[in-house]
Amino acid sequence: MAGSGRRGVSPAFSFVLSLVAGFLLVLTVPNLGTVVRAARADGAPGVFVPRTLSCITHPGHESCVWTGDFRSDDGAIRRSDVEIYGSDRYTHQAGQPVRAVDIGSGGRVYGPGGSNEWVFSALLLVVALGLLWFLHAGSLRRLLPGSSRPGLAPGPEVAGHSAEAGERAGQESGERAGR
Repeated sequence: MAGSGRRGVSPAFSFVLSLVAGFLLVLTVPNLGTVVRAARADGAPGVFVPRTLSCITHPGHESCVWTGDFRSDDGAIRRSDVEIYGSDRYTHQAGQPVRAVDIGSGGRVYGPGGSNEWVFSALLLVVALGLLWFLHAGSLRRLLPGSSRPGLAPGPEVAGHSAEAGERAGQESGERAGR
């Protein structure tokens, strides 16, 4: 396989996979703080008053979201026309206030239980880091000092056998072969 790198991955394919991993990191890393705050419902607690229900029907599935107004408990934050995460047709009623948390995300507030958006973000991050590890771990190991013999500890003994014992075993087998 001329021109292929370690593990049989061509340089062009390795470059494309590195770009994909970089793209996934660009999508994921800047939002990690927001995703963690949303998962923990870490923000200003308050009340969300649902006003409008918007639904989209897909084959075999309906996706709905409630839009309304949010007011923090201390009255410092008032936001109109925000969506509440995780809502559907039957979770709320128009005009009936529900507890919510504003984590500072653009047009969305979250219920007091937080969100599961972190799962997808974590998956993207693991895939990106896994791709980079698969493609570049060998190169990084070669750059580290003392890594000329990867996988073996430095020193004369390996797995409890000394170098002399290995030489003696080699000589004995050579003597037997000569008999």
